[in-house]
Amino acid sequence: MISTVVCGDTASVRNNSLDRSPVRMEPRRNSIPWMKSHLSRSQPESNGCTAVVIPSAMTTTRSDLPSQEDPQIQCPCSHAPALGVLEHTLLESTQETPEPRPNSKVKRFSSRWPSRVSISRHNFAVQATKTERKRRKLLGDDHPVRLTAANQRQRYVTKDGKCRVNLGPIEDKSRFLSDIFTTLVDLKYRWFLLVFTMCYILTWVAFGAIYFLGAWLRGDTAHVHDPHWQACYENVDGFLSALLLSLESQRTIGYGSRMVTAKCPEGVVVLMVQSILGSMIDALMVGCMFVKISRPQQRAQTLVFSKHCVICERDDKLCMLFRIGDLRESHMVDAKIRAKLIRSRQTREGEFIPLEQSEINMGYDTGADRLLLVEPQTVTHVIDRSSPFWEVGAERLKTETFEIIIILEGIVEASGMTCQARTSYTEDEILWGHRFESCISLEKGAFRVDYGAFDKTFQVQMSNLSERDRRNAIEPDLPF
Repeated sequence: MISTVVCGDTASVRNNSLDRSPVRMEPRRNSIPWMKSHLSRSQPESNGCTAVVIPSAMTTTRSDLPSQEDPQIQCPCSHAPALGVLEHTLLESTQETPEPRPNSKVKRFSSRWPSRVSISRHNFAVQATKTERKRRKLLGDDHPVRLTAANQRQRYVTKDGKCRVNLGPIEDKSRFLSDIFTTLVDLKYRWFLLVFTMCYILTWVAFGAIYFLGAWLRGDTAHVHDPHWQACYENVDGFLSALLLSLESQRTIGYGSRMVTAKCPEGVVVLMVQSILGSMIDALMVGCMFVKISRPQQRAQTLVFSKHCVICERDDKLCMLFRIGDLRESHMVDAKIRAKLIRSRQTREGEFIPLEQSEINMGYDTGADRLLLVEPQTVTHVIDRSSPFWEVGAERLKTETFEIIIILEGIVEASGMTCQARTSYTEDEILWGHRFESCISLEKGAFRVDYGAFDKTFQVQMSNLSERDRRNAIEPDLPF
């Protein structure tokens, strides 16, 4: 090992090294990695000098390195350019180092050596895995992370109320056919219209083929223009005319040129069966279409929830608040609000329970869960000892992982059908120490609702402690 003592101010040394070196060097990136790793962590303050220990392995690769006896790099601190010469010489040695032999322990480094902090931030910004995100959240690292769509958190219920749960492979699919009405109503519109159209077309084609077969067997197709022939199916000379007979009979059009006569009883039976089957198809398809159009899920599109949920104080109690509004003038009848907390946990026995549901009290005992949605309502959940947020404060809220599902149920005034609207709030959508702005004003003898301020909040001064810590601070003698 060769010990070298270098002196001088770092900024002046860097400028001198840049002036002396013909090689392009960048600030804070052209330092020697192995030189940084061997710098002493606790340096004694002796006239501004710094002791640098150079490994002996580097001296074997370059024989022209300045020695300790070189007068240009002696300890007097007035010789500040000495460090620039040394750094430039060592940089050239690392760039011109030949390939090491198999037994050589010399490690090559690039002159562009970013710091550990820049590496970690770059990795987090480019690709943040699930493990890294959890570790950063636990450690409280607040560096911004650019997440892609694949790395975003999976919600249990989306903001517009759709449940993000995919059912696995179901072997016994015959259960869906036992409830054919619900199966048809749940179909998407493109598939429902396809089924609606195919039901009529298939029945027309099937009975048209039956009419054509009966006319061909009885010889009606060969005696169309014979006035003395007693036909069973009049004016049926091919499959197309038989298809028109089927269509006119089922839809009760009756142009009068084609008909089923009384000369054959089998034709009358086929006509009766087609009429009954056509009436059943009409009832099923028209009923499904009416229910699908007027289903209460469309009514839920005019029920709005606030984008954020806030936690603030009300009457010296810590409360969680969110807003609900109805955009229509025809109001919901007997509207009720419920809330569920979705959170995975592990029991004391080691069992992992994914997506466990727990009830959040929205005022069931006092009747506060029953709403009159004439104007936007601010729903309140009082955080007490029975609340799942009893021990959650502002700092712990940042590390928690949960989702709150809000469910609004009521009867549509126009149709009398039960409607359900849903939304969800994750821990990132809960604002600690905020309140909602007022969106109701009085003008021209009536109350006016400004939905432009429906989602607006403002920050208030309050403690970051949980409700449990607040109670213990006020009443320390009472056990909780």
